[in-house]
Amino acid sequence: MRKFLPIIFILTALVSCFSPGKQTKKNLDFSTAQITQVIDQMTDLMVNDVTNPPLAARFFSYATLAGYEVVSQNDSTYKSMYGLLNNYPQIQKPQGITNYSPELSSLLAMLETAKKMQPSGVLLDSFEVKFLDSCRREGLDEQVIANSLTYAQTISKDILAYAKADKYNRISNYPRYIPQETEGAWYPTPPGYFAPVEPNFNTVRTLTLDTCIQFMPAPPIAFSTNKNSVFFKMMQKGYDDTRNLPEEHQVIAAFWDCNPFALQDNGHLMAGRKKISPGAHWLGITGIACKDAKAGFAKAMKVHTMVSIALLDGFIACWDEKYRSNRVRPETAIRKYIDPTYRPLLQTPPFPEYLSGHSTISAASAVILSYYFGDNFKYTDTVEERFGFPARTFNSFQEAAIEAGISRYYGGIHFMDAIDNGRTQGLQIGEWVLGQVEHKAQLVATVK
Repeated sequence: MRKFLPIIFILTALVSCFSPGKQTKKNLDFSTAQITQVIDQMTDLMVNDVTNPPLAARFFSYATLAGYEVVSQNDSTYKSMYGLLNNYPQIQKPQGITNYSPELSSLLAMLETAKKMQPSGVLLDSFEVKFLDSCRREGLDEQVIANSLTYAQTISKDILAYAKADKYNRISNYPRYIPQETEGAWYPTPPGYFAPVEPNFNTVRTLTLDTCIQFMPAPPIAFSTNKNSVFFKMMQKGYDDTRNLPEEHQVIAAFWDCNPFALQDNGHLMAGRKKISPGAHWLGITGIACKDAKAGFAKAMKVHTMVSIALLDGFIACWDEKYRSNRVRPETAIRKYIDPTYRPLLQTPPFPEYLSGHSTISAASAVILSYYFGDNFKYTDTVEERFGFPARTFNSFQEAAIEAGISRYYGGIHFMDAIDNGRTQGLQIGEWVLGQVEHKAQLVATVK
């Protein structure tokens, strides 16, 4: 019997080496790539739901805030948004939850929040299941996965309560917005003649701005049918410049189109074309920048969150001006006063012209990204490749933001003062967001 003992010991050792407990991991090397995956899933759902640009920014902001809250609770170098954002709650770290992955909890908190906020959010369940299965295949411990999900759901619940208090759910109670059939006023445009988008978005609670009018732009150039007026000359120039666009200008306009309401006329059939929102495009750029800069997971989550905050506040401020000035779109004015056959390169989105939303949020996003990665960060924007557009390379984020703004002029959907003043507002908002979050947090830390 004694001669069999060494064999028993060897077999026991082998079983021990290959047991599940020895193979599993307590954490994985998560990176900005996984954040991008979640953002892409949210974006695809927004395309499916035809989510309008301001509302898309709202979804992104609360999802990233949920992810960042987990980061801040597990990394002392990243401060909570409590005391930095308007009415942001002091969220307690879940008690009694141990043996979890902070990064996985962060990603799941984003998903859990998006699942509850987006109209078709339940469709994210299948992605979450596949994502967690991939974690299992990488050897992540089953208990770690379960605890990480519980942690995420706890944080998401608090963020959802914060989101619910932003007053967006009251918008449906306001009187229906009726377009004015007066000269110079915005009116729905072909081919969809969609109803105005989010006319009361300025009532939503801002994240950092004191009020939606804090960075109110200069008034738009006054409408006039006098051919010697500033407005008519601006309109005439826009018509002349966009009738026969150079190929490069057409490429730029198409690349930055980002119109989720775009329709394609196929004879008797009017079909929707897949387009992501401007905010989704800039968050895609954010993911590219984080990857190129080799930013760690925590920093990448912070940067995505900061861009999302700037997007939401930017849209609130811009939309406040849109429905105050309520200015006519170039397509409508040019057809009526210059050329009834005029057709812009891009389809006109369904809301007033002044300001340019893309100019505002692009400038704001560029300010945020330049703060984290520098003023001369060269990158290649591949965001639109999956929608059939070739990549474009930029020497800086502001270069891209300026191109995004002018793309609206090339596309024939904005006048130049809306683009210029939209950019000014966006720069102001971007700097304000940084001041309220990054600079204020540094000041608090210095005082302590």
